[in-house]
Amino acid sequence: MENASSRKSKSEEFISKFARVYTPAVCCSALALAVLPPLVCIIAKSSPNWSDWIYRALTFLVISCPCALVISIPLSFFAGLGGASREGILIKGSNYLETLSKSKIVVFDKTGTLTRGVFEVTAVHHSKIGEPKLLEYAALAECSSSHPISRSIQAAYGKEIDRSRVADIEEISGHGITAKVDGHKVAAGNLRLMKKLGIEAAECHSLGTIIHLAIDGEYSGHIVISDVEKPTSREALSALKKAGVAKTVMLTGDAKKVADKVAADLGIDEVHAELLPADKVNQVERLIAEKKKNDVLAFVGDGINDAPVLSRADIGIAMGVMGSDAAIEAADVVLMDDDPLKIAKAIRISRKCIGIVYQNISFALAIKFACLALGALGIANMWLAIFADVGVMVLAVLNAVRALNVKGL
Repeated sequence: MENASSRKSKSEEFISKFARVYTPAVCCSALALAVLPPLVCIIAKSSPNWSDWIYRALTFLVISCPCALVISIPLSFFAGLGGASREGILIKGSNYLETLSKSKIVVFDKTGTLTRGVFEVTAVHHSKIGEPKLLEYAALAECSSSHPISRSIQAAYGKEIDRSRVADIEEISGHGITAKVDGHKVAAGNLRLMKKLGIEAAECHSLGTIIHLAIDGEYSGHIVISDVEKPTSREALSALKKAGVAKTVMLTGDAKKVADKVAADLGIDEVHAELLPADKVNQVERLIAEKKKNDVLAFVGDGINDAPVLSRADIGIAMGVMGSDAAIEAADVVLMDDDPLKIAKAIRISRKCIGIVYQNISFALAIKFACLALGALGIANMWLAIFADVGVMVLAVLNAVRALNVKGL
């Protein structure tokens, strides 16, 4: 939250720049109001009435004080950040809060984002060495990985892993793992890994993530692993549409038929499957190039392979529980309970906060300029000046505090 407060939004930067120009301008105007009319009267050989013009200048100076703007605008953003954090949504800066409010395209990773990322081994097919032995080799090869798929294979094996049996582990991003198990070279991964190694893999018609296994360069069978959707994913996609998001997209490294089924179940507009981490970045860059100028693209992910996309997107949203450290570091927004339903809430919170900011800017400037004109004409007295300064500031601050109330959003 301390880091967040140091990242100013465009609205806050505008107020800072405005104050740097506005303050000397009104000070010079007040001085001119105190001196120039009496001098004109002296030249015209009439009574200069110094006390009246100095009183007007002092009234003008009190009215012009920009406290309402420079206090209420940052306070509005800080209240918005605080209200979001109470709902388990950590936004890393008011600039990201402002960007989030303009989100029109939301791109999702699948595993761990829209699905639970809790995998279970549901079948073993074409095993040439027997199901228990195939699971044993796969579990040992995957023993150093913390990926949900690897953990599910180790859980299906069900025995303690003897890491002394494993050597030369190499993880190939977007493909799988190779390792030596009991002196045998084991490759465990997707169809791309088998093609990379020049091994012909058996087709699988089951729905799920398929882990192919090869031992000493020979195909040994494959493991079918299934994931389930998060209970709030469908509702989250519906809520995003209601919040004004024009397009939802899913990018995943999973098999196309699995991705298509998840996308159809959840009502996602566009889906791209069997992607490597670099492919996800390319797809996001394409979507950024195609979108309208003022539209914002948000990417939601959780894995270490999502970190480049989270950085590339206009705004990155990471899952805080299942999310890797790299993803959380790269993201601009972190959902602390991994609930995709909170994405729409974060957008609504940001829009409420920005609405309050614009209300305060419009209200403060309208009152200021109206009272400044009245003060210069001698119609406004010091009491009205105090209201235009302190009164407007208090009203703007009270309005800013409304950004803390996000329960009903």
